[in-house]
Amino acid sequence: MGSVVDAPAVLAGQEEVTDNMLGDKKVTVVFVLGGPGSGKGTQCANIVEHFGFTHLSAGDLLRAEIKSGSENGTMIENMIKEGKIVPSEVTIKLLQEAMIKSENDKFLIDGFPRNEENRAAFENVTKISPAFVLFFDCSEEEMERRLLGRNQGRVDDNIETIRKRFKVFVESSLPVIEHYNANDKVKKIDAAKPIPEVFEDVKAIFAPYAPNAWLRRDYRYVIIKPLILKKSFGSYELPAYP
Repeated sequence: MGSVVDAPAVLAGQEEVTDNMLGDKKVTVVFVLGGPGSGKGTQCANIVEHFGFTHLSAGDLLRAEIKSGSENGTMIENMIKEGKIVPSEVTIKLLQEAMIKSENDKFLIDGFPRNEENRAAFENVTKISPAFVLFFDCSEEEMERRLLGRNQGRVDDNIETIRKRFKVFVESSLPVIEHYNANDKVKKIDAAKPIPEVFEDVKAIFAPYAPNAWLRRDYRYVIIKPLILKKSFGSYELPAYP
């Protein structure tokens, strides 16, 4: 869906975020972006299982707030029904709380930032810059087919609202991707392929974050399990990696 194109360099005078500290811990954040129905959630679950990240879905956090019955939740629900983007400060607060409460230091932030204002606010408030942006590229036709085929009882899974969400993504979220692409921070995935094939592409990107990944002299990553290493004549025999 759409394409990543060259964009202007970072605005003059904008403070570069480099410390990536949240409270007293240094964190790694990957933004996961793509149109509704592009398969972000499915692949995030795979990344969590294989690479030890914590998945923070902006949408899930917002829906949990809605279910809480709070005044804030009612406001969020009305905006989602209208296909609008929730104010940055609301989502950023929910994301910060989730990261602070987590014992992990590696996070996938799914579905945020959704526009340039979101992006700037997140970096300015949290002082965190993403390691990279994982962009799931998929046609509107395929995403529409997937969304209409699922039955999750979501208020935003009807044809009219789906098409509003597509329009919002193109107008608001693609500029975010273009911003990071100008800084060589976008990893683009063809999300129209079958799920297993998409994950093969994802694995290649996340190989450096695999548990027990050692960098060999030929600069390729090999995943090993320390407990099954065998020492022989002062060196280790690596198990075959499929």
